[in-house]
Amino acid sequence: MRQPFVSLTAPLVGLAQASVDTDQIIPARFLTTTTRQGLGDKAFFDWRHDATGQPIAGHRLNGIAGQGPFILVAGDNFGCGSSREHAPWALLDFGFRAVLSTRIADIFRSNSLNNGLLALEIPADIHQQLLRAEGTAITIDLAARKIRAPGICPDFGFDLDPFARLCLMEGTDPMGYLLGHSATIADFEARQRSEMQ
Repeated sequence: MRQPFVSLTAPLVGLAQASVDTDQIIPARFLTTTTRQGLGDKAFFDWRHDATGQPIAGHRLNGIAGQGPFILVAGDNFGCGSSREHAPWALLDFGFRAVLSTRIADIFRSNSLNNGLLALEIPADIHQQLLRAEGTAITIDLAARKIRAPGICPDFGFDLDPFARLCLMEGTDPMGYLLGHSATIADFEARQRSEMQ
């Protein structure tokens, strides 16, 4: 079970580049593991390291790695490219709990929500205001479905699939949700069997 996401107050990290694909989020050569731990070190690896694999001195992402939680304000069409759960795993392990963008690739959004990373599309004008406020903390209130960014922009609401929202707030995923109802499912199946006899 992961940490429930009900409300998050965290600083913004801006990444305005459009069409950041999953191979930029975590290069394919690092997809050799089925565990999540340590993948944060590989997030945006080719941006944060030189050709020899050494960290680039002064790169702003190197300065914050592992110090989250953070809210990523990403450029348009974030998470495009191939489907890989390692991408949200890497972002979560790096310290991101949420990604806000004007457009998020469908498969990446689904993988993110299923793995505990909130991925929300926001209006372009608010997106620009948040990008300009990098380092400022804002609050994402999942219970109220509102984002509060005082001094940056007015509070605004957002839509999110109700089941994805429930799973995030309970700190579970679809399979965990079903397993949490095992007794109810077993009771239903037993009643069905007895009615068929």
